[in-house]
Amino acid sequence: MGFRLIALVLAISLAVSAQVNMSVEQLVSFLRSSIKLKQPDKQVAEYVKKVRLSNRLDERLVEELQGQGLGSKTVEALHALSEASAKLPAAPPPTPKPVATPIPPPSPEEQKKALDAATDHALNYVKRLPDFICTQVTRRSVDPTGKESWIPQDVILERLSYFEQHEDYKVVLVNNHPVDIPHEKLGGATSSGEFGSILKEIFDPKTQTEFDWARWATLRGRRAYVFTYRVPQARSTYRITSTSGPTSSESAVPGYHGLVYVDKESLKVMQITLEAEDLPPAFPVRQVNLTLVYDYTRIGDTDYVLPLKAELRARDDRRFLTKNDVEFRMYRKFGADTSIKFDTPDPVPEEKLKEQPIR
Repeated sequence: MGFRLIALVLAISLAVSAQVNMSVEQLVSFLRSSIKLKQPDKQVAEYVKKVRLSNRLDERLVEELQGQGLGSKTVEALHALSEASAKLPAAPPPTPKPVATPIPPPSPEEQKKALDAATDHALNYVKRLPDFICTQVTRRSVDPTGKESWIPQDVILERLSYFEQHEDYKVVLVNNHPVDIPHEKLGGATSSGEFGSILKEIFDPKTQTEFDWARWATLRGRRAYVFTYRVPQARSTYRITSTSGPTSSESAVPGYHGLVYVDKESLKVMQITLEAEDLPPAFPVRQVNLTLVYDYTRIGDTDYVLPLKAELRARDDRRFLTKNDVEFRMYRKFGADTSIKFDTPDPVPEEKLKEQPIR
């Protein structure tokens, strides 16, 4: 049944008057649960007085529990229980937690096969996408302290059209108010290129990206290969623009590195992380990190791997932080009569986006 469940049953049964037989490990689990649940000291002490142990309770363990927050009456009852159990066998050591055996890395041949397939997927990605429209929601936050104490700034909703392998953005709402301004005139931190340009550059043979095996991962219940990669500044086209006013901006093209997650079954890229490097010393932006998450999305009668969410973080030379949480919703096949109802949806649950433990 497990000690946590036993502890819960005991905590609920504090009023039971019958004597209770248990091991030291079960008693300790119950007492720690009572501390966490803030059970009344007197009530817990009365229960401890009814306990009959199957092995010896060490005084050092009583002191440890007292230090964790047990009340004085319960500690007094434990001292008495320690004396009563002095002639019993010593308590066995705690059951060790199971140690996960790491999954061995794939063979060099399997790694090459995965990277070759991911390269083909990346280089032909935009060619295989249909024409579509979707809603892009960007939640922007700032932190002047540099300690990730985020302050919501605005929520931007855009109509994103993908037609003949080109992206077109139309800003529709800012903080739920209708607007009519171009994407590039929004000001602040913005992002684009999630529909293939970053993916293509990483895997383009001309970039000569350096790949290495990192580890296995599980994304949304599916096993994935994870590779490190690095694109040096000399072969990068990833551009960062810093805007300091309505008409003032400057750009830099840094190198970057990160991780690519390749689904083991489909051999398609399902997640990318990116961290800029070699930013010019005088450039006002000192740090940029991007995470781009893909998922299977149905358009018409076919499932496509499309962006689900992106997170862009930046730090300037004053340690001022900005964060963009970008989500892509309501994919529809492009057509002259295609329409989307524009209202700001709830955020995608974080549980759906996190990497799960390897099993």
